[in-house]
Amino acid sequence: MTLARVTLAAASLLPLAAGATTVRVHYESPKDGVTIRGDKGPMSWSKGAAAKSDDAKVWTYTWPDDLGDVVMKPTLGDEKVAIGGTYKLAAGSTRDIYPFFGAPFGKVKIIPGFASPQLKNSRNLRIYLPPSYDENRAKRYPVLYMHDGQNLFDAKTAAFGVEWGVDETVNRLVATGIMEEIIVVGIDNTPERIAEYTTCCDPQYGGGQLDTYQRFVVDTVKPYIDSTLRTMPAKESTAIMGSSLGGLASVWIAQKNAAVFSKAASVSGSFWWNKQEFVTSLPPRLPVRFYLDAGTVKDGLEDTVKMRDAMLKQGYRQDADLFYHVAEGATHNEKSWAARVDKPLTWFFPWQ
Repeated sequence: MTLARVTLAAASLLPLAAGATTVRVHYESPKDGVTIRGDKGPMSWSKGAAAKSDDAKVWTYTWPDDLGDVVMKPTLGDEKVAIGGTYKLAAGSTRDIYPFFGAPFGKVKIIPGFASPQLKNSRNLRIYLPPSYDENRAKRYPVLYMHDGQNLFDAKTAAFGVEWGVDETVNRLVATGIMEEIIVVGIDNTPERIAEYTTCCDPQYGGGQLDTYQRFVVDTVKPYIDSTLRTMPAKESTAIMGSSLGGLASVWIAQKNAAVFSKAASVSGSFWWNKQEFVTSLPPRLPVRFYLDAGTVKDGLEDTVKMRDAMLKQGYRQDADLFYHVAEGATHNEKSWAARVDKPLTWFFPWQ
């Protein structure tokens, strides 16, 4: 037997190196440390296993691959369990997570008089920052851009005294582990709302400033948000949503900027606009996930169905890159939109 064969035979008798599954918890905790609770091995749901850190900012815990998939959750010290859902780690994987342990309530801040060089006007930006934004400064966030910003968070500024309650809905969905934390950027409308949210030219309402408005959103608002907040600026983490004409604008902006937005939601979209131009002039299928819905009470359901059918003919697939929903009993107002805004939110940003 040659030396090479002897060496190979000897190596085959040695135990294989054990693989390791690793979680890295990004959270600054110089005093309490971080422990890991889980459903297998040295972890349990009643007591945490200590993670290690060299800098009290990134905490690492490792277990053997032969435990298989493991469900776990970090704990601050051994008492404060992270807010939100659990994390499932596949055997052999390494995962970075960014938890928070404080109250699950985000906050809304207003940027007044934000100027649009494209439209030659200004408006407020209303920005929802998620619960962990100040607590865990290592974390970055997906961003959802929404139109009609004054209707999203505060009944006092809403057009008809009823808000969407987007902040309350996101808080609840995050706290219960149904969706990821996100930043929401509400862009106020102006007296030129109809023109800014539409293409040219509807026989009754005219319109025609949507191309300029989309340049404002893409070239001015988004760069400002990405440069001043801890965002995840890539397309995969960027969505746009609106209702009525704002739903129309969201679809069109995503169609024109498929390299910027990966998700777009039209809630009660006005697909009747300009003799159903959006339905009859639908571009080829794009790498964007679209959410469409309408209520059953005077809410343009027939036009939305036609848009849905046109998209299916272009190759979009229900529940894959198209989510179509009929809201029974819902009509065309903020109360109805608030009642179902959780659907696009959880489809776009599910708990990972």
